[in-house]
Amino acid sequence: MRSVRIGVDTGGTFTDVVAVDERTGEILTTKTPSTPANPADGFLAGVGKLGPLEVSSIVHGTTVATNRLLEDRIENLGFITTEGFEFILEIARQSVPDGYGNSYFWVKPPRIVPVHLIKTVGGRLDHRGEEVRPFSEEQAVEVARWFRAKGINAIGVCFLHSYANPEHERRMRDVLAREHLGAVVSLSSDVLREYREYERSVTTLVDAAVKPAMRSYLANLSSRLGRSFSVMKSNGGILSAREVVNQPITTVLSGPAAGALGAALLARTAGHDSVITLDGGGTSTDVAVVIDGEPSITTEGTIGRYPCKIPMIDIVTVGAGGGSIAWISPEGTLKVGPRSAGADPGPICYGRGGTEVTVTDAHVFLGRIPPHLLGGEIPLDVDAARHGIESLAAKLGLTPERTATGILEISAFNQSNAIRQLTVKRGLDVRDFPLVTFGGSGPLLACRLIDILGLPSVLVPRDPGNVSAFGLLSVDVKNDYVRTYVTRDLSLGKAVEIFHDLELQAAEALDREGFTEPIFQRSADLRYYGQAYEVRVPAPAGEIDESWHAEVVARFHDAHEKLYGYAYRDDPRHGVEWVNLRVSGTGPIDRPVIPRLERPGQGATSVRPVHFDETRDTPIHQRAALGPGATVTGPAVIEEYGSTIPIHPGFTAKVDEYGNVEISRD
Repeated sequence: MRSVRIGVDTGGTFTDVVAVDERTGEILTTKTPSTPANPADGFLAGVGKLGPLEVSSIVHGTTVATNRLLEDRIENLGFITTEGFEFILEIARQSVPDGYGNSYFWVKPPRIVPVHLIKTVGGRLDHRGEEVRPFSEEQAVEVARWFRAKGINAIGVCFLHSYANPEHERRMRDVLAREHLGAVVSLSSDVLREYREYERSVTTLVDAAVKPAMRSYLANLSSRLGRSFSVMKSNGGILSAREVVNQPITTVLSGPAAGALGAALLARTAGHDSVITLDGGGTSTDVAVVIDGEPSITTEGTIGRYPCKIPMIDIVTVGAGGGSIAWISPEGTLKVGPRSAGADPGPICYGRGGTEVTVTDAHVFLGRIPPHLLGGEIPLDVDAARHGIESLAAKLGLTPERTATGILEISAFNQSNAIRQLTVKRGLDVRDFPLVTFGGSGPLLACRLIDILGLPSVLVPRDPGNVSAFGLLSVDVKNDYVRTYVTRDLSLGKAVEIFHDLELQAAEALDREGFTEPIFQRSADLRYYGQAYEVRVPAPAGEIDESWHAEVVARFHDAHEKLYGYAYRDDPRHGVEWVNLRVSGTGPIDRPVIPRLERPGQGATSVRPVHFDETRDTPIHQRAALGPGATVTGPAVIEEYGSTIPIHPGFTAKVDEYGNVEISRD
């Protein structure tokens, strides 16, 4: 029996499974429809489709936490903060979405915790962690009993300046443990030991909000699976399920993070170190930028309307997936997304009761995808899709073909806008980056994106629908730790002390995961004195001395100039201020080896009517039959088990030695 490592990525429409044979390196893939009511059902069904295998390890990419936030399913959540700061969530920040042009009409959305579920406790620390007023045990007991009486079982605790000293928060946790036994508690000093009270409060509350659901899901899955497994984190690492239940916020971008890492590895193998990755799923499209083989990391991310300052791969998500719904605005114009038909009922062509036209219906109507999914496992109702398109076209006063083409054009521009957010708006020339596109719907608009953005080429890996699941098997165990220490004069002794503490925390966590020789990566957040926000730069390993200090400052000047076009290297009026010190602890794993193709290529296997600029009989190629060096000239369609690649007229697709299809303009 084969011994394999398995990656399982649960998406909005499909659950993707990849297994790597530890002896031969052979890669097995499969997919199964997701089960939103209980994602564990789809997980187990997907693993079961692989057949009898000896499993050495399983890594899971989950959307349980993500969906809970995106759907605003937050209930029975309470907040405890410092006396006098009960309106911290209401005040929030002065920034207005979309700038001042929207400020006259924008209304603050409901807070993650309403005011009547916020309680305060006496006690106060200063910014260095020194006690100004003692912690009020009496008020803490009163607050704990109040939440117990109200049935509030998920509670976030964020006291002023607890990043500098967690003592008061820990005492509050002890009181809750005595007085409210059923409470699930998150402390800001555990979730995010970093200053800025509003962001730290919301991040802590998000962790508390998703903790009950994640605990329930992971416990249920562990029980049914009968073995331990690991979970993908947003920072590009993995952690055992038994550990991740204590910090579920770290999984809010679990699946998209795996996709970006898997695509980065596949692109690097194919000779591309810097690329844009595009993961097209059933409900959304996730875009990331990879430079020098590594996706960019940020701590300024948001999930839905909630800021989450945890380290995560820098991903922009738009509601442009295969299930995105086409609709007519009150002004009579055609729109696409962000609402999605999801997996149930799904697009009209699924035949499960869907009544609204989706992107998938448009592709089916135009013949760009076959009348079935997953190699025939899921038949599609072409006539139902046609009827839906014709009905929508009649309302718009367009032909069905123009309506379907318009739906795809709008979807392509939605995806291109997401790419521009991560490139053009950040000073990167999108024309310098090949695009790696994957996911079930990712390759469908590849040719249009080349034209819209001026991309040099698009790379479609083998089994594109399973790249996120493959990425789960190519990542290390990783934990991140941060400590705020704001100073214009960081002493070497203090730097040594903080980094030693952070590395000790990382080492202890990785030791519990079985890694006795972890790798540490240091970084620091700096800014010019008087600035409100900082720039993160890598800090050298090894001894912390004067040369180390000078190197970090020099790297900050370089990074600031690259980001903003200027730096104050020799201007004493603008001194450098240290803000946060960080450590990432990594337990490295063996990454799968991507095999080369050896079989010869073959020609088209069939034809069917497909509409591009016109409807014509178009060659249909089976990707499994295309060997290295094979060339496909558009118009054509390349089909495989989990995805389809339409090649428009004027484009050529070539297969490289690893089986990637690279598309470019003629």
